[in-house]
Amino acid sequence: MDIRITPCSRDELFHRFAELGIQVSTTEHAPVFTVEEAQTLRGEIPGGHCKNLFLKDKKGTLWLVVALEDAQIDLKSLHHKIGAARLSFGSAELLEEVLGVKPGSVTPFALINDRSNRVKVVLDAQMMEHELLNYHPLQNNATTTIAAKDLLRFIRSCGHDPMVVEIR
Repeated sequence: MDIRITPCSRDELFHRFAELGIQVSTTEHAPVFTVEEAQTLRGEIPGGHCKNLFLKDKKGTLWLVVALEDAQIDLKSLHHKIGAARLSFGSAELLEEVLGVKPGSVTPFALINDRSNRVKVVLDAQMMEHELLNYHPLQNNATTTIAAKDLLRFIRSCGHDPMVVEIR
């Protein structure tokens, strides 16, 4: 099913944060596509820096797995930890269709675009121990810092109930 959404803009995302009373700070930088590129460009942004995996299981369920950038995630065992069927990466087309972002810009903030609640959200427990967390604000040319407790509030405001799981 190919139902194209009109994705939210960064301004609309920040408006949602303001509506929820969530304070964020954003640092602009050149576009980055890998964790390694982000590490060299981000400077001294405080907090946990993260990676996001858009996955699809064998039964067709979509998953967004969010962890610290250095987390070693074994897809062959992750499905057991989160109650999924065997996992593989979702396609770029499916990512854009469901979350409204391009590869390299995957972020839990894109859940604002998942209006049909097609994605199950998994947050790494070690990541959630950080007070501050960092993600792209829908595009990979900036990094937005948010409090972990506010990330949970934002995700729930998008209609998702995230699982917090030890994924390592």
